[in-house]
Amino acid sequence: MMPALKHLVLSLTLPLSISLSAQTFETASEAVSNMGIGWNLGNTLESNSGDTTNMWIEQWTARTPSDYENAWGQRPATRELIHMMKEAGFRAIRVPVSWYPHMGITLSAQCLWKPSEWQPTAVDSVWMERVAEVVGYVLDEGLYCILNVHHDTGAANTAWLRASGRGYAAAEETFRQLWTQIATRFQDADEHLIFEAYNEMLDDYSSWCFASFAAPGNYNATAAADTYQAINQYAATFVETVRATGGNNAQRNLMINTYGACSAHGTWSSHLAEPLTQLILPTDPFGTQEHLMVSVHAYPSLRNNNAFISRTQMEQQNQQQMQVIVNQLQQAKQVPVVIGEWGSSEGTDYNDNRQLYLQFVQDFTTRALAAGLCPMYWMGISDGEDRAVPAITQPDVLQAMFAPTAVDNTPSAPQAQRIFTNGQILILRNGALYTLTGIRIN
Repeated sequence: MMPALKHLVLSLTLPLSISLSAQTFETASEAVSNMGIGWNLGNTLESNSGDTTNMWIEQWTARTPSDYENAWGQRPATRELIHMMKEAGFRAIRVPVSWYPHMGITLSAQCLWKPSEWQPTAVDSVWMERVAEVVGYVLDEGLYCILNVHHDTGAANTAWLRASGRGYAAAEETFRQLWTQIATRFQDADEHLIFEAYNEMLDDYSSWCFASFAAPGNYNATAAADTYQAINQYAATFVETVRATGGNNAQRNLMINTYGACSAHGTWSSHLAEPLTQLILPTDPFGTQEHLMVSVHAYPSLRNNNAFISRTQMEQQNQQQMQVIVNQLQQAKQVPVVIGEWGSSEGTDYNDNRQLYLQFVQDFTTRALAAGLCPMYWMGISDGEDRAVPAITQPDVLQAMFAPTAVDNTPSAPQAQRIFTNGQILILRNGALYTLTGIRIN
């Protein structure tokens, strides 16, 4: 047990008074509908060293919040950046956070971290308050904010959350106590704050696409079954733990991911759909099943053997992706779905084939919205030094993304229209033109 948290006891019997004291929140289905198009504040609060043998952030910095926010090439989040994103038309911001660097990790004389010797402590209070500050930027703008546990999962050897029976047994207590701290800190936040249990949690083989894909032979039925059982256990533990903290968390909308956040893209293996079909929605302790949603990620390739595919092929890929998400999750499990991250699988597509990439962005967004999904774009839009200005890095991507919604329908500006001119996005409101940061230019 965490030394600083031995006094915490999670009760499995939740008092009725907690349920009655909570606000009446909108359902998860209503939230997904209202979230529209979202954006990820990526490579910021989730930045981490990512290698137990090279803990470079911890070794070479003072480990302040800004050291972590700057570590992966971005600039610390600001209120002005979030306001610009609201003016651009986004109604939801996902705030990925890595927590393990701020939970008492210690390094050896050789600057190594040995997770097997880790004695997790409470989350560093300075870090928790910086996370709260950034979440506040989003909520203060009236936007939806998705707060998660990010690179505590994944393929790196620093990932302490693993989807296996053995991994769950080792991590359960720390996972519970981490979410107890997060949920308690934000228990008074309104319905615009959504908790996401974990990001892309992988098995002991670090398999992508489906469980045990990286095992010998590319599939092991026993290992896969163990993995899917574990991911369902994590999901249930998350819901149970958050609900136990009471307050507004009694009815807060909660998000769980499929194994690896996989979305069953493609047809090359019969096992691709398993992360979706094997997901079991947790039983909510309050019986409020309508406050659960599921997230998947989608990074389709726009290339075949290094040659770009045609626009028609790209559109067919997107349609297949949306159809499987709708069939296997939205309809089969009667649960609203968010595409928590999306983009193309090759990071250079925007520069290598701008026309196809912009067509992809518009088509993907159009199909996702038509299917009742909330698409949340991974990074881009505003990157690096532009975040400090703040400024839009890729106005043409933004224009393509919002082409399906010609008029800004954010609560603060129901009559505002986005204008694309000279490589910029401007806001036309009541006959006046404004920049995305609110400066009037005519």
